[in-house]
Amino acid sequence: MPRADRSRGGRPPWDAVLMFRVLVLQALYTLSDDQTEYQLRDRLSFMRFVGLALQDAVPDAKTIWLYREQLTRAGALATLFARFDAMLAERGFLAMGGQIVDATIVEARRPRLTKEEKATLRGGGTPGGWSKARTRQIDRDGRWTLKRGRKAKPPEGSPRQATAEIAVPMFGYKNHLGVDRQHGFIRRFVVTDAARHDGAQLGAVLDPGNTGSGVWADTAYRSKANLELLDRRGLRPEFQRAKPRGRPMPAHIARGNATRARVRSRVEHVFAAEKRGMRLVIRCIGLVRATARITLANLAYNMRRLVWIEGRGVPA
Repeated sequence: MPRADRSRGGRPPWDAVLMFRVLVLQALYTLSDDQTEYQLRDRLSFMRFVGLALQDAVPDAKTIWLYREQLTRAGALATLFARFDAMLAERGFLAMGGQIVDATIVEARRPRLTKEEKATLRGGGTPGGWSKARTRQIDRDGRWTLKRGRKAKPPEGSPRQATAEIAVPMFGYKNHLGVDRQHGFIRRFVVTDAARHDGAQLGAVLDPGNTGSGVWADTAYRSKANLELLDRRGLRPEFQRAKPRGRPMPAHIARGNATRARVRSRVEHVFAAEKRGMRLVIRCIGLVRATARITLANLAYNMRRLVWIEGRGVPA
């Protein structure tokens, strides 16, 4: 990244490796810039991780923000993710045994808008009368969607048809992942707004370096276009099958879904680690910055998983 001319003096720049370690800590705990600065001053474990001594100065919140912005504008975060993936291959963690694809919603700050303002934003415009400050503070790239869950349990004695599917409105972005079946590392990912359909991103998250032919996914990925895509690439679809409308699930399809679900569960472990363990949310505004945050979270997850896998072979 370009630096200012140092011939006239000024504060020396922070070490790039130290600052990157700060961003990794921030991603592991989903800290704000101000909270990251505070924790670096307060926790000895954080100071040891980044390489600071008790008497050393700590990068402030503005410095952390600026370093992440510079990496984002330079497109360096995607390069760092790819370099870490190459390092995994060098250590013997090759992508083998097939791949699992899925997506999860990452929530962002919900804007308070009128119906007219929402319609204008969906059309790519800016509502009239907005000041520059409001334009900067409202996330115009995130989108609303409905997260559908399991059907609510009907009350005792009510007819079976009375059950209704739980749908929760959510605002933010989607983290589309491709995870290798054997080791559980994130190999490919793409970030979109939350309203994008999961199946439309299949081609972007498929790992061409995976030596296995199986591709596991849920029913959202089963389409004619996706099946043709896998056929062209010589891959075998292992997609879940939906229940026939108005009829019970056939026994042979239920058995096949259960078999595939045991494999697909690995990607749910990734989502649980990021959203429950790391408490991943989006505090920034815009798709570019949200992509940077999610990229760092995916990279931090791979780092922590590598430490866990390699640590299993160390005797107690």
